[in-house]
Amino acid sequence: MTWILLAVITAISYGVYNVFIKISSGSINQVVGAVILQVVAAIFGGVILLFMKFNGAEFNISQKGVLFAVLAGITVGLAEILSFYVFSKGAPVSIGTAIIVGGSVVVAAAVGFFMKESFTFFNMLGLLAIVCGIVLFSLNK
Repeated sequence: MTWILLAVITAISYGVYNVFIKISSGSINQVVGAVILQVVAAIFGGVILLFMKFNGAEFNISQKGVLFAVLAGITVGLAEILSFYVFSKGAPVSIGTAIIVGGSVVVAAAVGFFMKESFTFFNMLGLLAIVCGIVLFSLNK
C-alpha cells in the first residue's frame, strides 16, 4: 500500500473522528470526552501492538523516538480537548474541522520550511489556497 493511499485513509479517519467529537461535544464535559477518546485510542493501539507482537513483529525503540512520541501525545491531547471546546461552543463540523485541519497543515508546512524541506511553486500555491480557505471559512462563523 502506498503512502498516498494510507494518507487518504488517515484523512478519512480524521474527518470521521472530528464528526464524532462534534456529535458528542454537547453531551459530555470537554476534558472527560478527550480523556475517554485517548483511553479508547490507547486500548485500541495496545490491542494492535499485541497482535503484531504475537505475529513476530519487531519494534525499534529509541530515546529520541520515545521523547517525540510523548511530545506528540501531549500536543494531540491538547488538540483533542480544544476540539471538544470548539465544537461545544457551536462550531459547525464542516467549518470547525476545515479550520482545524487546514490550520494544522499550514503549521506543519511552516515547520517543514524551517527544517529545510523543499517546496515547489505548486506546494506554495496549495498553502496559499489553504490559508485563503481558512480565512473564508472563518468569515462564516
